[in-house]
Amino acid sequence: MYIPALYKNENLAEVKSFLQQNSFGILISNTDKKLHGTHIPLELDIDENGDDVLLGHISKENPQWQYFDENEEVLCIFNGPHAYISSSWYDHENVPTWNYIAVHVYGKISILNDVEVMDSLRKLVDKYEQNSKNPVSVHTMSAKTLRQAKGVVGFRIKITSIQAAYKLSQNRDDHNYHRIIDELEQKKEIASTAISEAMRKNRNS
Repeated sequence: MYIPALYKNENLAEVKSFLQQNSFGILISNTDKKLHGTHIPLELDIDENGDDVLLGHISKENPQWQYFDENEEVLCIFNGPHAYISSSWYDHENVPTWNYIAVHVYGKISILNDVEVMDSLRKLVDKYEQNSKNPVSVHTMSAKTLRQAKGVVGFRIKITSIQAAYKLSQNRDDHNYHRIIDELEQKKEIASTAISEAMRKNRNS
């Protein structure tokens, strides 16, 4: 991913936190000499050696998994909030732009065995059920229900590289920077608010 130096985020702890909070990504790999992408949860984890990995699963009906072994490297894309930035917010003439947060993760993919698949499914369900009014658990599901796990292929991606773009108007002076924040907050949109909060954190750090 092309990232101008000004927008590159190399704070690994912050980027990992982003991945944990924005774990619905796109797995991209070569499938029969064509690029193939699947939108799925990709959960950040640590393997038995203490290395960072992504865990996920796809349907056995999806042909993408059949070509995992042929990929030297796969790409996972994670999108965060984004917002249009109007140049009318500046105190000078300029062009409009877009602020956003995006992370690309590269790594080597391998298929999980049945025990590892079930373990990853338990972690996935527990993570997203923790705030449910009536949380469900893989531990309490019937054998009949759990047989559906036979219809998925689990995988692990050993992370080799992470690229993080945090384009947050870093090229603006304090006056225009805070005008952008104010305008974004006035829009009262979820994405605009998220970008304004990220900008406040970035300039205060």
